[in-house]
Amino acid sequence: MITENSKRLFEQAKQTIPGGVNSPVRAFKAVGGNPLFIARAEGPYIYDADGNQYIELINSWGPMVLGHNHPEVKEAVIKAMEGGTSFGAPTAREVEIAELIASMVPSVEKVRMVNSGTEATMSAIRLARGYTGKEKFIKFEGNYHGHGDSFLISAGSGAITMGNPDSPGVTKGTARDTLLAPYNDLEKVRLLVEANKDEIAAMILEPVAGNMGCVLPEPGFLEGLRKICDEEGIVLIFDEVMTGFRLAPGGAQELLGVTPDMTTLGKIIGGGMPVGAYGGRKEIMDFVSPQGPVYQAGTLSGNPIAMAAGLAMLQHLKHHPAVYTQLKTIGETLVEGIHASLDRLGLPYTTNAIGSMYSLFFTDRQVKHFDDAQTCDTALFGRYFNAMLKQGVYLAPSQYESLFLSTALEQEHLDKILDANENALRSL
Repeated sequence: MITENSKRLFEQAKQTIPGGVNSPVRAFKAVGGNPLFIARAEGPYIYDADGNQYIELINSWGPMVLGHNHPEVKEAVIKAMEGGTSFGAPTAREVEIAELIASMVPSVEKVRMVNSGTEATMSAIRLARGYTGKEKFIKFEGNYHGHGDSFLISAGSGAITMGNPDSPGVTKGTARDTLLAPYNDLEKVRLLVEANKDEIAAMILEPVAGNMGCVLPEPGFLEGLRKICDEEGIVLIFDEVMTGFRLAPGGAQELLGVTPDMTTLGKIIGGGMPVGAYGGRKEIMDFVSPQGPVYQAGTLSGNPIAMAAGLAMLQHLKHHPAVYTQLKTIGETLVEGIHASLDRLGLPYTTNAIGSMYSLFFTDRQVKHFDDAQTCDTALFGRYFNAMLKQGVYLAPSQYESLFLSTALEQEHLDKILDANENALRSL
């Protein structure tokens, strides 16, 4: 595998870009070696700057449910480009996609477009504070909600991977307003709420965690949070930047049957372009300016190119529900194959999976929360990652990231992934 162009680009990038990358996990520090610079992608494949082809299981960290460069999304973007790239003014497409999101996501009656998942979560917390008149909020250990100051406390994902779970630059005052609870521990949440009675504006979590690896909610956990929030007047926010439109047309909340007060969404509503959104009950969303007093703005919010891509993606998902059956089958095939390899080789590692999300954890413990995830042998994962890469399978370069599957994966791709997996496990 020749990677000279990627190596050269990385050295060049380090001269003008901090660490040589524009998002930390991309640097491959957790797995060793140099990052690959990607030139293009098509269907289930990505191609690096040296022309190497890989089956990839990241799918731009979630949104490419239909695979890369899907023709319907591509056509919509090209057509939209003919009308201009940015107006800083309302367009009809914003109305169309808002109506489409509200028709698909159970919790959303009104929605505001922003430019990233981070903007969406920051705005949702501010809105919850403005709506309730309270200042504190609860987040869960190992859940990642973007790089807003309030969220970089036991943040999961990239923060864990880089060894900086609490970032410098986050003030003590900000940290004091962020209350931490263990994921999947309802009793600890109850105690935290009692200790901060009438001070908590919101509770935000990934309904299926994807940033400490794929970790599913225990039976009754989400339902219990819903009950606590109803009793205490707390706004329940589901961060569905990863799970929204991926696990079901209405996201994890539809699949798992628990409806939050607000939902944050990300890249998938732009067909993979830089987009985010937050939405929820009408009475809460009407607190957003210019309807209400909570300010939030953005020149590129509702960008016409991103809206065109998102419309194409969401319309396809709404009108082709068989996508989700196909994704579930692909996921089950892969995970069953991985289990078979582990059994044949007598290895004690753990898998978590739901629909088209899964993680192979290098630990013999069941992974139900952040402490479990941290028992993983990350050095061993790094060796596994590189063994898979050399066989043409590109995984997320971190033990603490869920993998994401797409409908572009056919049986021949699944066979290759499973062969590579067994070879990689055997080599360890």
